[in-house]
Amino acid sequence: MKESPGVVDLLGVLAYAELSAFARMTEDAASLAPSLADRAALSELAVAEYAHFRLLRDQLAEMGADPEEAMSPFVAALDGWHAQTAPGDWLEALVKAYVGEGIALDFYREAARRLDPPLAKLVDVVLADEGRSQFAVERVRAALEADPAAAGRLALWARRLVGEALSQGQRVAAARPELARMLVPADADDQAEISRMFARLTEEHGKRMTALGL
Repeated sequence: MKESPGVVDLLGVLAYAELSAFARMTEDAASLAPSLADRAALSELAVAEYAHFRLLRDQLAEMGADPEEAMSPFVAALDGWHAQTAPGDWLEALVKAYVGEGIALDFYREAARRLDPPLAKLVDVVLADEGRSQFAVERVRAALEADPAAAGRLALWARRLVGEALSQGQRVAAARPELARMLVPADADDQAEISRMFARLTEEHGKRMTALGL
């Protein structure tokens, strides 16, 4: 039995998000990492993202969905977000990996709350932190201790990342109503549910900014 279009959409957007995160982290590791140790650490995180992509790809195939077809509706939006938020240096890359990716993953967690337990468990595995938080926080906080003036620039960068992520998310939701309904079910009080969801997203974003010292 095939899953609903909304479930296929969720796994499809997650699969492409993981695949593109792997590609971007690999690129950032090669071009922006200031040391071999940093390059190796970010590359390890990229490998974890690719492993998550494979889990989702295999799950889609098991459900009878074509993984490429499931991912294709989200390529333009996610590629657009990455193009609009290309980091200019190593610290911007770290903030993007932690704050930018974090807000996106929070949206997926919200949608995953509507999944059946087996699929919800898979999404939990895919959304696991894999050390990304500790890696980014340690390095950004160390950089800010050495150069406190960088905090203002990075705070502005983080706000831009979140703004771009929300903008792309709205476009995806408008284009994929089945996926949007996983965030706000048809029988819910839309405004109240949306308000609660954004309160949760804002709280998690605030925690990440505090952890970075921004």
